[in-house]
Amino acid sequence: MQLSTRGRYAVMAMVHIAGCCPGGGACRAVPLGEIAAAQALSLAYLEQLFAPLRRAGLVTAARGPGGGYRLARPAAQISIGAILSAADEKLRATRCVDGIGCLQHPGCDAGPCQTHDLWAELDRQIELFCAGVTLADVVAGRVEGRALAPDPLAPALPAELP
Repeated sequence: MQLSTRGRYAVMAMVHIAGCCPGGGACRAVPLGEIAAAQALSLAYLEQLFAPLRRAGLVTAARGPGGGYRLARPAAQISIGAILSAADEKLRATRCVDGIGCLQHPGCDAGPCQTHDLWAELDRQIELFCAGVTLADVVAGRVEGRALAPDPLAPALPAELP
């Protein structure tokens, strides 16, 4: 599974802006040219990305000299999932959509493929993870080790073979 440049660039740009908010307080307006230079991103592409981020209420625009973009709310209140959603990023581990597009073996009953539920659950786990990580977490370096812990009621994983 791979995140598109659209989703990655949106997250990178938003993290850059969040990093310009001292102590999580009021943010200065950050010009897109600064973000493009600092993150080695295309300015034209960033301009396209910020319209949906603004429509989603994640950033506000300041015009004129000293203008740019600010976070519309504190970094601790903006999840990575919200950014990906605003950027119209589709994180999907499967091409199956409600049973449509599933591969079927000849002679099998119609319906979802055998691995449909596996990939759909992986999609949900990714969505939960991204919803649980905020810009403030990324800026503060509080992401490592955040993957969801295994369900204590789930069967134990088999021991590794020698």
